[in-house]
Amino acid sequence: MTQVSIAPCSDYSEAEVSRAFDEVLAPFGGLDWVLPGMRVVIKANLVIFFSPARAATTHPALICELCRRLTGRGAEVIVGDSPGGLYTPAFVNRVYAATGMREVEKYGGRLNSDYGQTAAGYPEAKAAKSFIYTSYLDRADAIINFCKLKTHGMMGMSAAVKNMFGVVPGTLKPEYHCRFPNHAAFADMLVDLNEYFATKTRLCICDAVVAMEGNGPTAGSPRKLGAIIASPSPYCLDLVAAGLIGLTKEDVPTLEAAYRRGLAPASAEELIVLGDYKKYKPADFKHITAPRGIEKFGGKVLGKIVGRMFHSRPVPDRSECTGCGVCANTCPLGVIKIQNGLAHIDRKSCIRCFCCQEFCPAGAMKVQRALMARLLIKSTPAKKS
Repeated sequence: MTQVSIAPCSDYSEAEVSRAFDEVLAPFGGLDWVLPGMRVVIKANLVIFFSPARAATTHPALICELCRRLTGRGAEVIVGDSPGGLYTPAFVNRVYAATGMREVEKYGGRLNSDYGQTAAGYPEAKAAKSFIYTSYLDRADAIINFCKLKTHGMMGMSAAVKNMFGVVPGTLKPEYHCRFPNHAAFADMLVDLNEYFATKTRLCICDAVVAMEGNGPTAGSPRKLGAIIASPSPYCLDLVAAGLIGLTKEDVPTLEAAYRRGLAPASAEELIVLGDYKKYKPADFKHITAPRGIEKFGGKVLGKIVGRMFHSRPVPDRSECTGCGVCANTCPLGVIKIQNGLAHIDRKSCIRCFCCQEFCPAGAMKVQRALMARLLIKSTPAKKS
């Protein structure tokens, strides 16, 4: 049985997107599971109010095509997300407008306008035994997780698993970085969110037509890969997506967390994949890598010391910083101050959540690898297969 499908999609033109959807969904019976009257939520990645050309958000052309197909089968379609920032009509509508999502209304889709919040108890979770999520998901009969393939300062990669962090209302996201301050705990929390909604999540799709490399997930550079990926499993999809940009599960904490729970194998080679993802793989994709799990070396005390020597950290580029204060307002621990018009980070208190880097509107906050990591890993391009 096919676990992941990958199909070529050279651009976002209507004809090319339609052809790519036919191919990538065929192994899963297309959308035959959709019944008339079913309410389907498309959980897009709308992280910030950037235009589609910035490659930070799911492209509207893909969402529109999916809306067309779903409404054609008689489904009610809601497109939504909770971006970083206020979870209010004014803020989210600004994001809808900037990302081009209003186009979905021409294809029968409806943008979410319910800003309620629901408290969840999840005792079987590994980390997130209780959390708050966006209430509009309660009324979904099915969820389609439609992510964007990007690099990510904290998790190495943002794709299907990371996309579900968007179920947490934007203003509460910093709290979750405080509750789960290290990479492993944060990854377990993300897997918990995916597992909580697993019975409703019928399909995961990844926009890898134009991905983001470098200083992702918002300040990197667009990189054309020319593919769409689909899978019923967010973990299997992410394994293929990681392989596409030259990463392994060791580079992506969410994949490590999924592997530990038996939700995914150790590598994409162990999956049944329809389509050769390696043919879309560039030799020089720029990603954010740092040795993971190094803090386990030599016990707790020595591990922390070694971890500091190797872990990446956010660093403001003085030549690009505008002193706007968004990073200081976003920091969950409040360890960033604006002094003399520039951002300054209290290194002793920084938990390396990279919220400042993710939401810096000028792209001035960069991910810097530690000196020891730079000496051992001389270049950032993707590993060659």
